[in-house]
Amino acid sequence: MAGRIRSSLPLFTKALRSDSLSAHRSALGLTDSQFSRNYAAATGQKEERVKVPLALFGGSGNYASALYIAAVRTNSVDKVETELLDLVEAIKRSPTFAQFTRDHSVPAKTRVKAIQEIAGGAKFSEITKNFLVVLAENGRLRNIDSIAKRFGDLTMAYKGEVKAIVTTVIALPPEEEKELKETLQDIIGRGKKVKVEQKIDPSILGGLVVEFGQKVFDMSIKTRARQMERFLREPANLGNL
Repeated sequence: MAGRIRSSLPLFTKALRSDSLSAHRSALGLTDSQFSRNYAAATGQKEERVKVPLALFGGSGNYASALYIAAVRTNSVDKVETELLDLVEAIKRSPTFAQFTRDHSVPAKTRVKAIQEIAGGAKFSEITKNFLVVLAENGRLRNIDSIAKRFGDLTMAYKGEVKAIVTTVIALPPEEEKELKETLQDIIGRGKKVKVEQKIDPSILGGLVVEFGQKVFDMSIKTRARQMERFLREPANLGNL
């Protein structure tokens, strides 16, 4: 998928340089304010009530929620998530593409034409392609990273998954990761599935920090050293000696 996106970047660059692009507008025809409540219905899918598993707020949350509803109705949640992540990765790898998504001076018709070339070359699903076109029309491509993250939060809740972020100095060996995952699974209980995401941060010096849900378990050497430093700086209570 990422390879198809990269292969279509020359078409994208050509579109940016074109001065005679036609206004190829989306059939959705939605404004930014209408998007969150109208997108799913505008895709033409059978109307059915879909409950969003998490209450998301702000512009990125509204866009992610609307896309989630449309993806559920078309049974394409996993595919849409993969396509969004592939696009985000392509943006990170291409300075030109990244600048394009942030540049407000690019005309809407140019943004739409370029994103259609990208989505077509990558063979994205119609749900994802139409969604990206609306983002391009409304000047919201700059928010694609945060939208993808919020969409990921929704898909995890949809699958009954809980993400645990484990920060260490070096990557955990497979057996230690498995043991930690089993421990977290016992804490969370049945009905939820733990998904471990490892982060590397040499600044914690050693140990590990585990974040999941609203809980943080900080067992890093850095934090322990700070706690010991505060303890040693406290005045000694000689009256109890």
